Amino acid sequence: MLEHGGRLLQAVQRYGLPRERWLDLSTGINPVAWQGPAMPVSSWNRLPEDEDGLAEAAQDYYGAPRVLPVSGSQAAIQTLPKLRDHSRVGVPVLGYNEHGHRWRVAGHDVVPLAAHEFRAAAAELDVLVISCPNNPTGERATPAELLEWHRRLADRGGWLVVDEAFADCAPEHSVARFTERDGLIVLRSLGKFFGLAGARVGFVLAPAPLLSRLSAVLGPWSLSGPSRWMARGALTDLKWQEGTRQSLRSASARLEAILSRSGLTPDGGCELFQWVRTPDALAIHETLARCGILTRYFASIPSLRFGLPGGPGEWERLEVALTELRLAEQPPSARSQIPQPQKALP
Repeated sequence: MLEHGGRLLQAVQRYGLPRERWLDLSTGINPVAWQGPAMPVSSWNRLPEDEDGLAEAAQDYYGAPRVLPVSGSQAAIQTLPKLRDHSRVGVPVLGYNEHGHRWRVAGHDVVPLAAHEFRAAAAELDVLVISCPNNPTGERATPAELLEWHRRLADRGGWLVVDEAFADCAPEHSVARFTERDGLIVLRSLGKFFGLAGARVGFVLAPAPLLSRLSAVLGPWSLSGPSRWMARGALTDLKWQEGTRQSLRSASARLEAILSRSGLTPDGGCELFQWVRTPDALAIHETLARCGILTRYFASIPSLRFGLPGGPGEWERLEVALTELRLAEQPPSARSQIPQPQKALP
């Protein structure tokens, strides 16, 4: 198993703090999740049915010609490599590491790439996997760039796989509407923007023949009835979506400002997280963890990803911890000059 964010119970065991004292900023999940009306009992006591309107709701929301609901985009990430013969596959040097891992274990050759190498690689590889925006760096290719790379790949029977797990706040950057084109595959998820990671709902946007092949491998009932009911409600709640886009943009800007004031100016990010590259990443991660604040540490390029706090107490708690961290790095004579927010109890 690869390392992921959200391993809160693991942190409880490692650092000895009870779960209720933790502030989990390691996942990039919206802390204010969508909440609909009470779930009907029928969603639990009947088998899920494909004709319940979920696919149509997703097509409308994403502006996509066709979609396949799956058990989180992770289900597609694990299955797509099984649908191709041996291929050379490009993935970001620093990105969601399940992509490269799953292509590698399926027997494909995986080539790590920096962002500036994507264009040239599209003319040589069989598959190019890109996250847009990238997790955790926040780098974002334009739709025009993505479509150019797709054309280069598709001319040789290749695929461009675009993971848009964090794309909901900027739908104008999505290439979902172009997914009738052979070789263009887009992955979407309700886990991040909608805050419904536990429901395990994702969608694959691609031409009909590929979706049929994928569906045949995954089999029936890949999504539970309650998850389908919840997903349909979230995808059709336009008022909540627009308000959430605005609130997440404000929260991300606030997080960027707090980190910058603490000497941890982000090197990238998006509406749901900020990414800080620093040689002291591991030490900062450990120090915050001992205070009950969990971040996502990346060892390959020493860095940290900070998700968004939720209510006012969580924002205050993070700011206090970062101020104390900065104070600890200053000589005693300089500490009195640094403004200190009022301390919040964990």
